[in-house]
Amino acid sequence: MNISYTILIPLIPLAVFLLLGLNSKRIKPAISGYIGVLGLSISAALSFYTAYQYFFVNGKVDGVYQTFVNKSVWMHFTETLHIDMGVLIDPISVMMLIVVSIVSLMVHIYSRGYMKGDDGYTRFFAYLSLFTFSMYGLVLATNLFQIYIFWELVGVSSFLLIGYYYTKPSAVSAAKKAFIVTRFADLGFLIGILIMGYFAGTYDFETLNNPEGSVILSWASTSFMGLSVITWALLLIFMGGAGKSAMFPLHIWLPDAMEGPTPVSALIHAATMVVAGVYLVARLFPMFYFVEHGFALNVVAYIGAFSSLFAAIIAITQTDIKRVLAFSTMSQIGYMMLALGVSGYDGHEGVGYMASMFHLFTHAMFKALLFLGAGSVIHAVHSNYLKDMGGLRKYMPITNITFLIAALAISGVPPFAGFWSKDEILVAAFEHNMLIYYVGVFVAGLTAFYMFRLYFGIFWGKEQTYKHPPHESPISMTFPLLVLALLSVVGGFIPFGEFVSADRMGFEGHLNYPLAAIATGVGLVGILLAWVFYKKENSLSDIYAKAFGPFYKWTSDKFYFDEIYLFVTKKILFNGVSRPFAWFDRNVVDGTMNLIGNSTVKTSNKIKGLQSGKFQDYAFSFVMGAVIIALVFIYLWTN
Repeated sequence: MNISYTILIPLIPLAVFLLLGLNSKRIKPAISGYIGVLGLSISAALSFYTAYQYFFVNGKVDGVYQTFVNKSVWMHFTETLHIDMGVLIDPISVMMLIVVSIVSLMVHIYSRGYMKGDDGYTRFFAYLSLFTFSMYGLVLATNLFQIYIFWELVGVSSFLLIGYYYTKPSAVSAAKKAFIVTRFADLGFLIGILIMGYFAGTYDFETLNNPEGSVILSWASTSFMGLSVITWALLLIFMGGAGKSAMFPLHIWLPDAMEGPTPVSALIHAATMVVAGVYLVARLFPMFYFVEHGFALNVVAYIGAFSSLFAAIIAITQTDIKRVLAFSTMSQIGYMMLALGVSGYDGHEGVGYMASMFHLFTHAMFKALLFLGAGSVIHAVHSNYLKDMGGLRKYMPITNITFLIAALAISGVPPFAGFWSKDEILVAAFEHNMLIYYVGVFVAGLTAFYMFRLYFGIFWGKEQTYKHPPHESPISMTFPLLVLALLSVVGGFIPFGEFVSADRMGFEGHLNYPLAAIATGVGLVGILLAWVFYKKENSLSDIYAKAFGPFYKWTSDKFYFDEIYLFVTKKILFNGVSRPFAWFDRNVVDGTMNLIGNSTVKTSNKIKGLQSGKFQDYAFSFVMGAVIIALVFIYLWTN
């Protein structure tokens, strides 16, 4: 299969970024929007062509999907240890190409209407193109170091977009928070990569992921604190993934990231930044699975399950609609992580792996739809808060129906896309870990409840008195909503297991009717409770909020994790560690240097008269020197 053209997929958004970024003052805003959309359309077309060629024409040989690589050496260290730059085509990279292309293209089209009239319109499209280029580069990476380079570019892109409104202090603070928190996680990622390179002697994914390869076997005898070195490397690499995907306890940046424009939120949460961690674990899945009986994979499973439950509980009490969706994303990413954590490798044993990738695919569609729908609402009422909304179904029929479709999809209601992928996750959990299965079912009910709390609060409930009557968004914004709604309906019918599986051989999936009935029933109970509490104005929600007392306050304040981190950083790190170091630096290090400098100045002031340039001074010095030498000579002679 010829894949040489695939390098154009990331390079086209890069070219658009450079064109718009370097000419932001010369290109008219309307034209920059068209340039951004055109560039992404070409990349999307190439991505779809690649998917067709791979899955239906040339990708499968003797029943196994092959890996195709086009790369060249960038930095050479040893015969096996070198950093390559290139493109890797396999089932999950092709799947991610489709996800990134669809969501990014819809966000670009949507942004033409949402950002209309903004002073930084061209700059915004330049940043979007940089973000898309970074994600394309990440999913096509052939080795760990290449993925790390684009991983950091994704971080830079998110910093620029979250802090897009740079005159707004809260946006600047949110951008710095996201950047700093993920930098701590990425330090672990980098250390894991360096350990991998030192012990394995390679960064190449094909070599690392070979289940029968010498790399995995050679590390079995090398241990540290009871775990093999490879396990420590995988845990550190997962630390980077947990930071990027906002897993507990590195989740605190995600709600604040809502300070960026709403299309940015859709791009970050649906197709780029937060799913990068899931993709990273999936990319190294054979290593996670085969090393030490999957110890690192168990860590992934439990952190994913806890993050999913933790975020779902917080989402119930949030009043900013974008923050509800942010915690929803954290919860759903946790679902994907736990699915990987409970997966086997061969055939149907690998249903968790397939389910995770399937949920990543379907979630991208309905979560992008939810965020863009929220943006449409915010665009109409100029507020992010539920208290300023209500009864909008009368004014915004397209946004209403598409948001409802997305809410049904994420709630796992058949036949919408989320039902099929979520059912596969619960099947995998049921077969491997009952505790995680029960957590997954409970989270399914919570998800349905908070999503329909959001839906009823926006489109039903008490109709507010609006200063300006809300109206439906323009076609540039509603068209992406309709496309994503269609995908949220039909996406679940894709026989995903035939294309993406842990062993790349594919398998035919089957619906587990009893487990599907349980999950659907729990979801419908959540929807019913939301109907009772929020469809019409009543005091039930206030009564139950008071009944839960302090717990409700804790959840609405996100269990005070922001305050805990501030206490640790300001009181312990800054005051307890940084302040003594700063005192030592100022008084000892700087004091020593200042003492040396001042002593030199004083000494020079004392002796600078020796070179005054006056003949009489030199003559006096010469005579005095001769007299002193003569006296010394006479003294030594006489004694």
